[in-house]
Amino acid sequence: MDTLIVIFAAIIMCLGIAGSFLPVLPGPLTSWVGFIVLNTSDSFSLSSTFIITTGIIATAIFILDYAIPAMGTKKFGGSRYGVIGTTLGLIIGLFSPIPGGIIIGPFLGALIGELIFNKDHKRAFKAAFGSFIGFITSVLMKFIFALIYFGLFISVLLSQSF
Repeated sequence: MDTLIVIFAAIIMCLGIAGSFLPVLPGPLTSWVGFIVLNTSDSFSLSSTFIITTGIIATAIFILDYAIPAMGTKKFGGSRYGVIGTTLGLIIGLFSPIPGGIIIGPFLGALIGELIFNKDHKRAFKAAFGSFIGFITSVLMKFIFALIYFGLFISVLLSQSF
């Protein structure tokens, strides 16, 4: 039974890494669930401090994931329309057949959103660039923490008997 739990936890960890790029899955929070699943095993025991600390970090990253693109848009002079455009562009880009749609979508969404709100092309482009920078920063942050969580997961597997 423990083998099935470990396999299921590993799958959840991998989903957490994928969730760093896919907006439908909260990357580090999903990885954290992998720790919870692993902790249900009789062979592996994670301390309460470890579970709580990694949970708090995953929750903070989840919150920052929504705040960073908005902060990037605002920092570069964007409006609420740019933020909404970024989100819509991300969703459309995710499902578009265009290679790199997940990167191009948020930028174009922010640009279109800003052009709807403000007809100044230069300002709209600047805000779209800020939104894009915020999005990339957020993705990198989630990816790094999902990899750290996966590394911790492997470390737990190797340090405790199976």
